[in-house]
Amino acid sequence: MKTPEYGAEESRMDPAAAVPDITETDLRILSSIACVQLTPEEMKKIITPARIFHHQRTVLAVHWHPEYIPMELIKKRIENTFPNKQKELIIPTQHNQLMTYDHKFYGVEVDCYSRGFQRKVQLLLHFRMDDPSGADVLQSMLEHTFEYRSGQLFALMDTIMAPKWQDYLQLAAEVTGAGESEIQFTRVQTHKLYRLLREKESTISRDFLKNKLLKDFIDGQRILYPDHFINRVQVFLKAVKKIVKENFSLEYFYRTSEVIEEARSIGAGIVVPHPEQFWPILLCDYDIDGYEVWNPQSREYTEFLINVINRQNRSRSRSLRPLLVFMGDDTHMSEKIKDPIHIEAAKYYREIGVQPPWDDMAIKKALIVGNFDRRKVMDEYRSRLEG
Repeated sequence: MKTPEYGAEESRMDPAAAVPDITETDLRILSSIACVQLTPEEMKKIITPARIFHHQRTVLAVHWHPEYIPMELIKKRIENTFPNKQKELIIPTQHNQLMTYDHKFYGVEVDCYSRGFQRKVQLLLHFRMDDPSGADVLQSMLEHTFEYRSGQLFALMDTIMAPKWQDYLQLAAEVTGAGESEIQFTRVQTHKLYRLLREKESTISRDFLKNKLLKDFIDGQRILYPDHFINRVQVFLKAVKKIVKENFSLEYFYRTSEVIEEARSIGAGIVVPHPEQFWPILLCDYDIDGYEVWNPQSREYTEFLINVINRQNRSRSRSLRPLLVFMGDDTHMSEKIKDPIHIEAAKYYREIGVQPPWDDMAIKKALIVGNFDRRKVMDEYRSRLEG
């Protein structure tokens, strides 16, 4: 599938498509879902955690996403979540954007491509740097890779709008049982969003230009259409999105080995998140510091992954540093300000630094065998980052 560029010619769209005019409601929906300005009520939601962990003294959080939420509000939330914390290593990992929590440690989650098993994978990079300009080559690589998310959004919209991709829509309809009314509604709303983005290009933060924008725009139509109908549309849209991802161009991604080489050149630590989603990476023998063995969306094989790392450490040369075990809360902060009616509970209740398996007796033995706990991993990883 050829990936369309943002602002490509309108000729890609079906000229016969009957698209209603943009309404004030459409404008309000886009404005509400692509707005970086927080209301006082939203600010209060950010600084108020759902639970308070009075007894947790160590906070290790090296996989989470600030998105567009101001860092000072995130800091207040963390302080309120762990009022008695004594030690911490907190590093944000925005997708393909370098960010810092404390102006000492920087982090990023990088999308890259592993040629050996022909899949997009992700790496968490963390490093200490007083002057981030020293990472200018990495910054340039990230800037290029960052564009893939907007590229995927417009590839998704192109698939829905352009007649030449109708076989993909038919396939998604067969898989989900979507009827003509759901398909046509999706097509109309996609045309509307595309036109709005063309008209509002200069006023919309590029942080919002990703697949989620179309999902949220359609969700906004619930004020006009029944929930059960919008739910069916969303199931259909998710199936189309899956097809687009499977056919998406890999031209945006640097090879995993290239990213690792550049990361190591600036003294970065490297962690593989979500390993259960791409098993072969466990066999690639990359130059990394460790694996994430638990994540709210990757938690089925936690004990198994810990045992794999324990076995690998026993067989590693003594000249190599042991692999570490990490747990990523994978919190996305914009989820905290959503309307409770529309939240995804699996994402909404994630909290920065909250990783229950560290204290889970079911996997405690595997952690003890590897000499791992939250504090020991934090101290060792900090030591590596500080060189």
